[in-house]
Amino acid sequence: MASKLEEIARQAAVSKATVSRVLNEKSGVSPQMRRAVLTAIDVLGFERPRGLRPRSSGLIGLILPTMENPIYPLFAQVVQTNLVRQGYTPVVCIQSHDSASEDEYVGMLLDRGVSGIMFVEGEHADTTSNADAYQSLIEQHLPIVFINGCVDGIDAPCISCDGQAAGQIAVQHLAMLGHKHIGLLLDSDTSIMAMRLKDGYLQAMHRTFGGEHSQCIDISFAAEEGGYAGALRLYAKGMSAIICSSDLLALGAIHALTQHGKNIPRDISIVGYGDSTIMGYTQPALTTIRQPMMAMGSYATRVLIDDIRGNTINCEESLFPPELVVRASTGIKRG
Repeated sequence: MASKLEEIARQAAVSKATVSRVLNEKSGVSPQMRRAVLTAIDVLGFERPRGLRPRSSGLIGLILPTMENPIYPLFAQVVQTNLVRQGYTPVVCIQSHDSASEDEYVGMLLDRGVSGIMFVEGEHADTTSNADAYQSLIEQHLPIVFINGCVDGIDAPCISCDGQAAGQIAVQHLAMLGHKHIGLLLDSDTSIMAMRLKDGYLQAMHRTFGGEHSQCIDISFAAEEGGYAGALRLYAKGMSAIICSSDLLALGAIHALTQHGKNIPRDISIVGYGDSTIMGYTQPALTTIRQPMMAMGSYATRVLIDDIRGNTINCEESLFPPELVVRASTGIKRG
């Protein structure tokens, strides 16, 4: 390493200490000296450290948790449309059980010299995750944006649907229909978004009915299978309505209950969370709390591009209001 430092220092006409500071991305080096060192590295044919590689002026990373939930393709479409209009090209990375991890996708995106990365309900949305990887990106001055969830201490914009408000809206809707035994079905006990939904649910239940309702909450697992299993457990507890933390859970719940001879909504009402156009065509059409993914996607794109261009941005979390969409899966409590 010493000989390499000497070669770079000699080529750049600076000290080895200056070369070391540049390579380790330390402060205290003038822009002119930094450029001289980087030029020397390139001239000598050495590979720059990842954080010092030139970035593409046109590529933006978009890391999605899955494409199974219809709200994520909708979000990706909105982001793509807005990026292209501004002259950028999205590089879409989709996580699944057998795909690369978020860290691996970030590494691949950095190797391609992306100008920024948008994280959609990824590791940043899990309360048990380590924030070191995000801090490293901030230290590399890479613009990043978090969607649906935020990380304490990370100076980056966060754009989320107001999950607490969503929980309250769902309870209010069902209470107005005469339901008192309202269950909550979550697909995680560590997801920030699920925990916010839970907080809103508990607040609304206590305000409306009094008492404590944590016994009416079931933690299942993601997708329809989780909804199938969790809904049967909640129905066995006497729930006349169930609020689900995703539309996929809600569809699984409807499948389970109809298979067991129950009519939706005559015997039990179901509310989802997310919404997309296809939810109006399910049997029955799903009542859900809509996340405003189009508005969130447009805003997130603008914020990320502003950051890339060096404009002042707001790094506090921006909460977007959810909207109740009433369809056929909820009805008046009978009996």
